[in-house]
Amino acid sequence: MSRYDRYVLSQYLLFFGFFALILVAVFWINRAVSLFDWLIGDGQSVLAFLEISALSLPNLVRMVLPLAAFAATVWVTNRLNSESELTVLRATGSSPWQLARPAMAFGVLSAAMMSALSLFLLPASLAQMQLREAELSRSVSAKLLNAGNFLHPSAGITFFIGSIDPDGTLNNVFLTDQRDPSVEITYTSDRAYLVREDDMAHLILVDGLAQRKEAHNDRLSTTAFADFSYPLGDLSPARTMGARPLRNIPTLDLLRDRDEITQNEGHSAGAQAEELHLRFARAAVTFAVVMIGVSTLLLGGFSRFGIWKQVLVAFVLLILIEGMRGVVSEPVRDNAQMWPLIYLPAAIGVLISMIFLHLATRPQALARLRPRRKQETAT
Repeated sequence: MSRYDRYVLSQYLLFFGFFALILVAVFWINRAVSLFDWLIGDGQSVLAFLEISALSLPNLVRMVLPLAAFAATVWVTNRLNSESELTVLRATGSSPWQLARPAMAFGVLSAAMMSALSLFLLPASLAQMQLREAELSRSVSAKLLNAGNFLHPSAGITFFIGSIDPDGTLNNVFLTDQRDPSVEITYTSDRAYLVREDDMAHLILVDGLAQRKEAHNDRLSTTAFADFSYPLGDLSPARTMGARPLRNIPTLDLLRDRDEITQNEGHSAGAQAEELHLRFARAAVTFAVVMIGVSTLLLGGFSRFGIWKQVLVAFVLLILIEGMRGVVSEPVRDNAQMWPLIYLPAAIGVLISMIFLHLATRPQALARLRPRRKQETAT
């Protein structure tokens, strides 16, 4: 790799980091708002908020990495073109294929980063986040047991505990459920106990009273009970483990244990094939969008059109490729044997970029074509 290639590659990497940082920050702020409401609003510490935020970062990076790579490619190539560096290199005999070598190297590096992220880091972080959220959800149920204070763990719920004995007995419990506008239910009991069963916590009310008031006729019905079980998951939205989402399953498991996953997790063969090949295809798409960015602008360097039109063409192609990824997934979910379709958007993107680079090596043909169009328009 020549000194110029290393210089351009360093510029690609520099602006890639810049755009990735901005995009991750934008997406993270949007995610952090709902995350903050759930954790801090339920009494969790800032440390728990930071932990869940860190575990969500690999997924955010996965979403923005192709866009950041594309933006860096277009930005640097456009700057080199505007400063006439590409024109000088072209005049000294460098072909468009040679000018695109730094972008190819950058595309390979970006694809390698996406592979590591998609195949290993992302499933591990999502699985750990699911586990941590379930643990925090259980701890939230315990934090609701705060004696002497009226608590409002969710909209329409009021909860009060008079006191808590050293052995864990809850005294003078009051609970009002107004989530349903048509009916209001109030529970009171002298004693209550917190009981855990699997991943769910229950509040066992003893020697209590349940009052049900219907809004449409103000009818009040009262029922005395010796004991009553109220799931604390209704007080704070619980996040239980259950079956693992496909995104959380390690890549090696998807490669080796498909039948076992279908039996234990309930995921079909088509859904597994889609998820597995999507993880590999993300790297190919990342390489494709980099090549589309550089080839479109190099093709524009030999036209009389403004460079902004080339940028627009590259952006439209990026949108089309991203849109195709959603279209090709549906047939694979229905039939696992159709998995090669997952790689079709990346293949089309690379093919388009190769065609553009090939056309860029023939500026004379393009120059002859445009005046002919103008003459046809004039006549």
